[in-house]
Amino acid sequence: MKQHAPALAVLSAAVLWSLISVFVRGLTALGFDSIQIVAGRCLLSALLCFFLLLWKDKSLLRVRLKDLWLFAGTGLLSMVFFNWCYFTTIRTTGAGVAVVLLYTSPIWVMLFSALFFREKIGPAKLLALLCTFIGCVLVAGYTGGDPLNPLGVLIGVCSGLGYALYSIFGQAALNRGYQTLTVTAYTFFFAAAGCLVLTSPLQLFRLCLQPAAFGEVLGNTVLCSILPYLLYTWGLARMEAGRAAILATAEPLSATLIGIFLWGEPLTPAKCAGVALIFAAVALLNRKKAPSSL
Repeated sequence: MKQHAPALAVLSAAVLWSLISVFVRGLTALGFDSIQIVAGRCLLSALLCFFLLLWKDKSLLRVRLKDLWLFAGTGLLSMVFFNWCYFTTIRTTGAGVAVVLLYTSPIWVMLFSALFFREKIGPAKLLALLCTFIGCVLVAGYTGGDPLNPLGVLIGVCSGLGYALYSIFGQAALNRGYQTLTVTAYTFFFAAAGCLVLTSPLQLFRLCLQPAAFGEVLGNTVLCSILPYLLYTWGLARMEAGRAAILATAEPLSATLIGIFLWGEPLTPAKCAGVALIFAAVALLNRKKAPSSL
């Protein structure tokens, strides 16, 4: 069980990330737009992480100035950039295409990891990557029948790149000796600063003053931001970045199941096949001989 703990942490993070649909529906009904939802959870996450570090160990707040670019990478280039690209892609190409393009991220992670961390790309990892990508296509429900907006596709690919950069910059920060909580906290510090540029703080504050909004923002922050990023970063510190990125594609699988059981969305044969392929990839990466074969 202990040897599977990192994988379970990453899978748990993926499940928690998928819960965002529950809070997005509630916050949208209260007048929040997509960027305001991201800004709200990033700002509150930064505040809560700061007080958590003060309470747990003030020394975890110390980082070297020469390493700040790593946290700018996880916070600005990854979290803020990928969210902006993802929501822009949804508006220009539709949600199905946006999900597929977002989950090109394991491909980027695998390429960057091989280049910067000398991670090996073995047959098992390539097969798992293929299974997850096809699975995401099927789960997203994209059939390829509609013409695509070229600019939207380019921005969608950038969302996958931005999503992947958390694993790359995060792995680099962990390799320099920083703790999971430090990496997660500084990610939100930089992301919060970036979000302030993309939205009106005063308007966001007014929206958050609604009685029903606080619980939604808090739930979105704790369950869909702080906990999953802590879990993912902890798991990332104990496995290859490429493997972690593939396991994180359990998020659309979980989101699909939430849509079926909570919102009554139809379970099509294509979605069943997609779910099966993602499960197969997870099982492939976690078989007993996987570490030596990857």
